[in-house]
Amino acid sequence: MKKIYLLAFAACAMTFTANAQLIEDDFEFYTLGDMSDQNPTVWSNWSQDPAGASAENILVVDDEAIDIQSGFIGPSSGQDALFYFDGAANGLTTGDYTVVWWYYIPAGQEGYFNIQGTLPPVGTPLAGVWNTGDIYFNTDGMTSDTAGGDPVAFPFDTWFQVSVYFDLDAGPTYAMTADGNLMHTTPQPFQADGVLGAIDFFSASGATMSWIDNMLFQVGPLLAVDDVFAGNNFSVYPNPVTDILNIRSTNSVDAIAVYDVLGKLVLSTTPDAISPSINMSALTSGVYLVRVTIGDASKTVKVIR
Repeated sequence: MKKIYLLAFAACAMTFTANAQLIEDDFEFYTLGDMSDQNPTVWSNWSQDPAGASAENILVVDDEAIDIQSGFIGPSSGQDALFYFDGAANGLTTGDYTVVWWYYIPAGQEGYFNIQGTLPPVGTPLAGVWNTGDIYFNTDGMTSDTAGGDPVAFPFDTWFQVSVYFDLDAGPTYAMTADGNLMHTTPQPFQADGVLGAIDFFSASGATMSWIDNMLFQVGPLLAVDDVFAGNNFSVYPNPVTDILNIRSTNSVDAIAVYDVLGKLVLSTTPDAISPSINMSALTSGVYLVRVTIGDASKTVKVIR
């Protein structure tokens, strides 16, 4: 059921505001454990065989998360997970895009990723087309990129945002921001080819320990309005809910949409108000996905009725 929901919702919930959101993944409706082939057009691995080469997959966990579940890459685990930008196709070659995710790294541990270019056919292991350098979130609390850029600080033991902006028409180039700090003040040229294929989240060493949540891939640059959902600016309660679900916000909420586990829209409202509420008493008991839109940004929260 969870896998069916994910694919159905991905088809119906794509939004086209100022910046089209191409992929959103908050890990909430996956089964805990090995990602396997729960969403093979978004998540795969270096072998491009998520069902067969399971040791390489990202793990779905619930020990650390923005909401309830997240993805995990552990120490010396053999994990080598791919997040596709263009499904299982060969990648993107024109336009500008931003990928965003939230990262959690414990003190003294590290995170790692790189950006891969042209991908071989599905089922064929990657040979490796590094369009970035090896990008580390190091054990000293500073980032590094073997291709260039200035190290910037990031926090341990708390969730922080990472974004990478790609301009495929000018260069192509990339520029990463970590916790609001721009690492590539001068956009860094792609290192191998002109294709945006996938992110590679790799267990690079015995110090690798990182949680990944609320991934977003969109057309164009990241909008500052995304901050309306950060920190204490936003919350949804109570959860589980009996009847009235409250949305606490510091900005006016434009729309609330509630989807069932099959991705069907079952309830919606356009409150145009700060900290609105929605009555869910008419819905049957179960799990729902509540999507809140503020301006050009949106956030989806798993709610139990």
